[in-house]
Amino acid sequence: MDIGFIGLGKMGQPMARRLIEAGHRLVVYDTRNDAVAPLVALGAQVASSPADVADRVETVMASLPSLAISEKVALGEGGVIHGKKIKRFVDLSTTGATVATKIFAGLARKHIVQIDSPVSGGVGGATKGTLAVMVSGPKAEIDVVKDALAVFGKVFFIGEKPGMAQTMKLANNFLSATAMAATSEAVAMGVKAGLDPKVMIDVINAGSGRSTASDQKFPQSILPRTFNYGFATGLMLKDVRLCAEEARTLGTPDEVMEAVLDQWEITNSEYGGDSDFTAIVKMIETRAGVTIGKKS
Repeated sequence: MDIGFIGLGKMGQPMARRLIEAGHRLVVYDTRNDAVAPLVALGAQVASSPADVADRVETVMASLPSLAISEKVALGEGGVIHGKKIKRFVDLSTTGATVATKIFAGLARKHIVQIDSPVSGGVGGATKGTLAVMVSGPKAEIDVVKDALAVFGKVFFIGEKPGMAQTMKLANNFLSATAMAATSEAVAMGVKAGLDPKVMIDVINAGSGRSTASDQKFPQSILPRTFNYGFATGLMLKDVRLCAEEARTLGTPDEVMEAVLDQWEITNSEYGGDSDFTAIVKMIETRAGVTIGKKS
């Protein structure tokens, strides 16, 4: 099918590439020419703006880094809302339910359907096509795009209410963020006591403490001290903030969320939003006075 794709960053680039490789015809847009060029080489057409993308195709997907950019691309000047051909906007970004509902209502005024479709699984999952793809919105419209979304990984229909997939994504990423913070503290404690961090991770992965942090992040990016897992600290902080805000809005307990959020705020402050999110280990190492894994 003909698909527009806006946002060709670390996640958007491999997802767009997979669509082309699956036989879909893409019209792409990004503010960076170097992000567009590889897809043009694979046969994608280039648009001059989000509105231009929406002038050319009925289905537009977007993978964007912030709430403000998502709103601008959807509803702002030069946004997809001004497109002449678009029928549905599939947002692969993580915006939270509040912003998703706002975009849904704004686009509905122009008879454009917003489909929430945040993804989980990182750059590796986007490259391999093994993402968890969470989808909410009108079922009939989702059915139109579900085969294209399946190119990214396993598709989960969350519900028809706007924002439901966003709530699911925030719950997932909060657990991922918590596992990173908690595993880092646990291993730092063990190393301080004289334990071998590799042995610790092997034991944890054979026991009840296993998580994606111990199973993937530590072996791949922390123990070898490459800190290059492929997800930014600033993006993880954004997701945990959104999750805590949603919990407050819904009136559900958030004590653990607030404690985890504090750890990510500190990491972001000390290492910057562009750092790999595995940098949270460095923050904890500094306070523990230890080094986990192979020294650089």
